[in-house]
Amino acid sequence: MKSVEIYARVRHAVLIEGISERAAAERFGINARTVSKMLKFSVPPGYVRTKPPFRPKLDAFVGIIDAILAADKEQPKKQRHTSKRIFERLRDEHGFTGKVTIVKDYVAGWRQRSQEMFVPLMHPPGHAQVDFGEAIGVIGGVERRIHFLAMDLPHSDAIFVAGYPAETTEAFCDGHVRAFAFFDGVPQSILYDNTKIAVARILGDGKRQRTRVFSELQSHYLFTDRYGRPGKGNDKGKVEGLVGYARRNFMVPVPVFESFEALNAHLLDSCRKRLADRLRGHDGTIGERLAHDLAAFQTPLPAPYDACEKKPGSVNSLSLVRYRNNDYSVPTAYGHRQVSDPRVCARGRPRLRRRGDRAPSRSYEREDFVFNPLHYLALIEQKTNALDQAAPLADWKLPEEFATLRRLLEARMGKKGKREFVQVLRLLEAFEIGDVAAGVRDAIARGAVGFDAVKHLVLARIERRPPRLDMTIYPYLPRATVATTSARSYMDLLAGVAA
Repeated sequence: MKSVEIYARVRHAVLIEGISERAAAERFGINARTVSKMLKFSVPPGYVRTKPPFRPKLDAFVGIIDAILAADKEQPKKQRHTSKRIFERLRDEHGFTGKVTIVKDYVAGWRQRSQEMFVPLMHPPGHAQVDFGEAIGVIGGVERRIHFLAMDLPHSDAIFVAGYPAETTEAFCDGHVRAFAFFDGVPQSILYDNTKIAVARILGDGKRQRTRVFSELQSHYLFTDRYGRPGKGNDKGKVEGLVGYARRNFMVPVPVFESFEALNAHLLDSCRKRLADRLRGHDGTIGERLAHDLAAFQTPLPAPYDACEKKPGSVNSLSLVRYRNNDYSVPTAYGHRQVSDPRVCARGRPRLRRRGDRAPSRSYEREDFVFNPLHYLALIEQKTNALDQAAPLADWKLPEEFATLRRLLEARMGKKGKREFVQVLRLLEAFEIGDVAAGVRDAIARGAVGFDAVKHLVLARIERRPPRLDMTIYPYLPRATVATTSARSYMDLLAGVAA
């Protein structure tokens, strides 16, 4: 191929100097037809194929190769044909006599021609995309897989990320609740893949039959749901990119936290810091552009959705209900009953709709027992002999003053003191542990050791009034008399012992 410099000199000689094409050919030592070509093009046009290449050994097998590659599109990516495997099948099954190189070249060209092209999109404010991602982390000293929900606002590129032990219905719902609280609003619409958490079935006309839990979530927040094509992650490319971004930037090095709540505090802080970033091609920061998204959000933000999976269950004689191979406690009043609305929440609360009921944490282990000590106190008050062996109370960490109170009660009242102690513990069903602990400390300091005294002191503390603990109206409460011992009394005692 002639260089651009030769093209320029030949064109100048003919078009400017006015010499003939034959004279130019003689001057530069090239063919006259080449001179004519140079006059048509200002730079070398390169080689242009006028007809397809002739491949006598391969052409008869092109249809077979095309069929194999087309069928591969429906197969898992890790189980599709390589060029070498296609060559082996052609050789063994169809009698191909060519070499592997020509097959590789054809397959590479086919794949290049069949790559999907995309249209650049614009994203109006007020819409979101959601997906789950995975990463490895150390939570509570144990290395485990972290499943994180990511929400992206494509208009502003604002993001929200929260981690969970598993990709469950409860985590899906709880992630939305946290995201809406973080943005202080609800998007007009959210784009999803066809996750089974949200989509029960894809109907023949392409419409989605939603799951019950997702329908409840949508009805609560009133956003519109949209879905990408099955198996086409590029339909929600923004959040797909966010999943990779969060993994590379928020979870490298491998995150190490005591709990998922601590991890989520870190992720939330990372999302806030990103609001100050200015991305390529945009004039303002992410936080400045987020204002346009928020202006298009639905307002006001409703009360948080109860992020639970609702399933009926049966309570056994130990006041336990089973959910996903784990046993959770419920109040003993529900024993031996079918309950129609037990719930397991993302931050993990299997519970029944009952005012004041405090439930245990959700377990993501298998065959685990999760107890709430408060569920068993009413029963233990009746069966006080079980106090020391009650499994729900075994790992209950109470302030030290509770143990002191129990020793004093049992020393002064015997078995009745044990029941009185359980009654004090039952104050935790209605009051915060800090207030009850303060009441116990005050009762011990006053020498008024008993349930009535502790309850009075707790109420006085909550109502912010001075206690009026008149011991004359509590004659049955044991009173402690503390006197200063004199040296004379001690000597008299020694004298009596010697005598």
